[in-house]
Amino acid sequence: MVIPPTSFDNHPLIWWVFIKAFAKYELENKTKVESWRKALVNASNISGWEPKHIANGHESKGIKQIVAGISQKLDRVTSSENENLIGMGSRLQALRLELQVGSGGVRMVGIWGVGGGGKTTLASSIYDEICRQFDGCCFVQNIREESSRYGLGKLEGEILSKMGVNNVGGGRCMIKDRLCHRKVLIVLDDVNHLEQLKMLAGSHDWFGEGSLIIITTRDKHLLAAHQVNVMHNISLLNSDEAMKLFCKHAPQDNRPVEDYQQLSKEVVSYSGGLPLALTVLGSFLRDKDINEWRSALARLKEIPDSDILEKLKISFDGLKPVEKELFLDIACFFRREDKDKAMRILEACGLYPVIGVKVLIQKALMTISYGLFDMHDLVQEMGHHIVRGEHPNNPEKHSRLWKKEDIFKICAMDAATELDMIEAIRFEYSSKDQLQRHKHHPGIVANTKNLRWIDWEGDLANPFLSNFPQKTLCCLRLNNSLQRQLWEGYKLLPNLKTIELLGLRNLITIPDFDGLPNLEKFVLSGCLYLEVIHPSIGGLERLVSLSISSCSSLKSNIPGVEWCSQEPLAQNNMKTCLRDNNRNNIGLQFLLRDLRELDLSYCRIVRAAIKYSCCYSGWLQVT
Repeated sequence: MVIPPTSFDNHPLIWWVFIKAFAKYELENKTKVESWRKALVNASNISGWEPKHIANGHESKGIKQIVAGISQKLDRVTSSENENLIGMGSRLQALRLELQVGSGGVRMVGIWGVGGGGKTTLASSIYDEICRQFDGCCFVQNIREESSRYGLGKLEGEILSKMGVNNVGGGRCMIKDRLCHRKVLIVLDDVNHLEQLKMLAGSHDWFGEGSLIIITTRDKHLLAAHQVNVMHNISLLNSDEAMKLFCKHAPQDNRPVEDYQQLSKEVVSYSGGLPLALTVLGSFLRDKDINEWRSALARLKEIPDSDILEKLKISFDGLKPVEKELFLDIACFFRREDKDKAMRILEACGLYPVIGVKVLIQKALMTISYGLFDMHDLVQEMGHHIVRGEHPNNPEKHSRLWKKEDIFKICAMDAATELDMIEAIRFEYSSKDQLQRHKHHPGIVANTKNLRWIDWEGDLANPFLSNFPQKTLCCLRLNNSLQRQLWEGYKLLPNLKTIELLGLRNLITIPDFDGLPNLEKFVLSGCLYLEVIHPSIGGLERLVSLSISSCSSLKSNIPGVEWCSQEPLAQNNMKTCLRDNNRNNIGLQFLLRDLRELDLSYCRIVRAAIKYSCCYSGWLQVT
């Protein structure tokens, strides 16, 4: 039986309908009618609405309020059952446990993670599921853009308006004053500044008992600074979930499975479980044939999708300048590299990696896993795209070089080509033939004016740094080069902090160290023909790490040199590096300050004299 709301005040009619119905059905099914009577008794104990107390007795307005109130209390199908939310079931369940709805108190829960990872979708899903458990609710979307466009005042007004507060002149104080006794649900989506949280949800005592504030952001630090109760890191889709989401947007109905299955796997692999990428690429490929799919995938490897990159780049744009440089270095050179090794290089380059890396992790731009730097494939691709920018085919305009084809292209350029944009280079040779074509071309180094870091495997012009602008270089690492010397004569390199020479079998001389006042680390390994280290090395006051190994032609140490490092020489490693030719006894005379470890294993030492200027607290091994 359906009784329309318009007749709710016609009491005699309602009762007469019920009396006739009960009389009829009681003759047919007495047991069922008895259960109805009990149900009606229970229903009569439920308080209802009195028309004169609703909307000032205005009937039509009162009916609208009643209908709205009932609609709010009706249960809906939960978001986890929504067919459009692939892969959200387990994520919603994990979030429900952290929300603790109904547990009492006021809770603030932050959802953070990489852009396009599904933070807003997750927050929206849980909002739809639980909003009817609150006295008032509000979902404030896209705060990052809306606040920059219209200011926070508009967003304050939106919250108050949806809570039924018409006077918004009081702003922040009004939110606190009018909501402090109400149980409310508020979602603040895409927050990117702490001030936004202070203005829209200043503290727990702004809201009534049982209230829940959900915040989505790319920046974990904002959540910690605002002292939220829970910081929930969004998890990306696994391969099965990713395939389902992709196929939803790029359905393969009526298509040969074998034609599209492998290509679909390639798209899913490329997307790395990022819902944004799966949605964008699936929608793009939806109406394309098999050949167009292949062409699109080939293009993606060279030209990333702009919609995906722009979404990811939002986090990069929010970094400080030094943090941007740090991110680009890691994206181009140090992904899946040893953390400690990379940190030393980045520190030498003046990028303050200790605090900078933490910021990048908090903004979901990178991670540290098993002692290695890492990041999402598409985040790294975004970094590469920023470096190569609008000139992908003009490597001389890039700030960083790591692609072999770009480096060979520069080596083939005119010797007078200016390379002022280049700041860092990493090159690993793959073919001696390729190297031979460019081995005498000095331009890639000589024509740079802002190069601060170079890691080069293979040959270069000899001597390496003859015409190099000296002021900016911080780190130099050469591996398997045919260099006989690094540079001629005295050269001032005031910012050079690290030198690593590995496998330079033809190296016969080490230059004067007097022009390297800030050198902190010196590594020499596999330099088979090197016989003497320049005695000026003993005057390096900032040297804290020295490693010499597999330099079997070294005839002696540096006679009469007393090391005067003002810093503790924390790492001193000499292995298989000294040759006893029965002509020279080998004397080690170090003025050691706080030396913690000295390893002279496999050195053919005939006589070793070690002077201490302080109490030796490490260990000494001589074999």
